[in-house]
Amino acid sequence: MITIKEKSDCCGCNACTQVCPKQCINMIEDKEGFLYPHVDLTECIDCGLCEKVCPVINQNHPRKPLGVYAAKNTNEQIRLDSSSGGLFTIIAQSIINQGGVVFGAKFNDSWAVVHDYSETIEGLVAFRKSKYVQSIIGNSFNKVLAFLKEGRKVLFTGTPCQIAGLKLFLRKEYENLLTIDIVCHGVPSPLVWRKYLAESLLSLDQGKKTSCANINDINFRNKDKGWKSFRFVLNGLSGNKKIGINQPFSQNVFTKGFLQNLYLRPSCHKCPAKKFKSGSDITLGDFWGIENTLPKMNDDRGTSLVAVNTIKGEVLYSNLALTSVKTSYKVALSGNPPMEVSVNVSKNRDRFYDDNLDYVIPKIKKYTKEIWQSRIKRYLFKIAYPIYRIIKNIAIKLLKR
Repeated sequence: MITIKEKSDCCGCNACTQVCPKQCINMIEDKEGFLYPHVDLTECIDCGLCEKVCPVINQNHPRKPLGVYAAKNTNEQIRLDSSSGGLFTIIAQSIINQGGVVFGAKFNDSWAVVHDYSETIEGLVAFRKSKYVQSIIGNSFNKVLAFLKEGRKVLFTGTPCQIAGLKLFLRKEYENLLTIDIVCHGVPSPLVWRKYLAESLLSLDQGKKTSCANINDINFRNKDKGWKSFRFVLNGLSGNKKIGINQPFSQNVFTKGFLQNLYLRPSCHKCPAKKFKSGSDITLGDFWGIENTLPKMNDDRGTSLVAVNTIKGEVLYSNLALTSVKTSYKVALSGNPPMEVSVNVSKNRDRFYDDNLDYVIPKIKKYTKEIWQSRIKRYLFKIAYPIYRIIKNIAIKLLKR
């Protein structure tokens, strides 16, 4: 029976709820906005399946990719509409063209992030672009299993812990399954995201209770001003009036809290799937630092980091029509440390959640400002202290004369 004693021991992959033969495990949201399994003890038969599929309990050994590449989709419009180089779309299209099914994260009607699937090229658009909120897996693993048993090709994309959970849930390898995970910094709280949206809409529409239904589009990584200058963009309508947000990613309130690890899931700080332990066939990310290592691949429109982890992934990747340059794992890791290392816990995380969260935007501003001020103080001390030591030594020498 799955028992969560420490919140950091659950990544919220939903594998346990879906494998339970009695369906007596429910995912319940805690005060931080993350889902955790709760077992109905009156129904549990103590079969142990929930523990066998847990990616925290059953971690794989670390591994290294078979090959690492910098790559770009040759379709410039798709690349522009993607967060980095548009690699997800070209891989997903190849699966759809073979009569397959693609699973990914998308926004639902309330702008929450959920996992879903598509059997059409047009449906892939919803899965494109990064979404900085933990997705709700729901019953996706069972749907994957059903498609696999039908003999359909399936592509499942998600965070490393979600891929690890899916692999354990399936309990055997399927030749018709391809899995892709991402270079993951960590997943922010869905509760904080909901509150941020509600408060932002209230502010944008001058105090009116504007519904999320008024939002037309949200893009965490808009590249209109370039890949390295990506922006958080929200567009909507209130009556005939346009409302929206268009800010640099590092200056938007919600994404600033994400960057400072203020409300990531506790398991993200000791991720069970780092170092390619997820078992994914391919890992995708942004090829940060490419201007220094492969400048010819850098045009500020987005370049993907592709880590090919299995023979299956290698075969698929070798048959894609794209712009690709092979590089070393060391080079890729230098710009993407989260491939191996979990992010630190924010020193203000507990204070943020212990505070009144009726309104999150002022709280995010308060605690990210404190972190920033602390960093400035440390930086100034780092500069000033050596100068102080030099002046002190000179003064001592002069006094001794």
